[in-house]
Amino acid sequence: MAKPLFTAPTRRERGFEAAAGLVKDSLRLAGEKRGFALSRLLTQWEEIVGADLARITRPVKMGYAQGGFGGTLVVLVNGAHAPMVEMQKDRLRERVNACYGYNAVSRVSFTQTSADGFAEGQAEFAPAPRKKPAPDPEVVAKAAETAAPVQDEGLRAALEVLARNVLSRAKT
Repeated sequence: MAKPLFTAPTRRERGFEAAAGLVKDSLRLAGEKRGFALSRLLTQWEEIVGADLARITRPVKMGYAQGGFGGTLVVLVNGAHAPMVEMQKDRLRERVNACYGYNAVSRVSFTQTSADGFAEGQAEFAPAPRKKPAPDPEVVAKAAETAAPVQDEGLRAALEVLARNVLSRAKT
């Protein structure tokens, strides 16, 4: 009998694999335990509901009634923002249903939390601020030297900032 032209590679023969492929099944199972059939709802929350709502909310759980249509999405929200988010409940439900492609969510409920309160409910809603590296002293001196002949103080300060940005920009 002739050998087949192509055989499926074994695990050791495939070479490098993307990390996402290795943890995909584990993440899917963890998401399904919380009721999220689509992990996209968790990973792309900001794109789904918008930056303004994503900054102050997080999806926590998706619950389904037995034999019923549509589920309940539980969203974690900081207590101070809860009334504002409550008014946008319909918009939030429409966007999540658009992500699923059908009316998966019929009800949205909110769990309020304090930013410094209970250990289990704590959530950091805003991303950490980016730290700007300290400017190089040579660049600062060169920028000041470049803008020195300008008489107007405001214009000179603006030109110094511009020169500092241009001089510290990465060369491509």
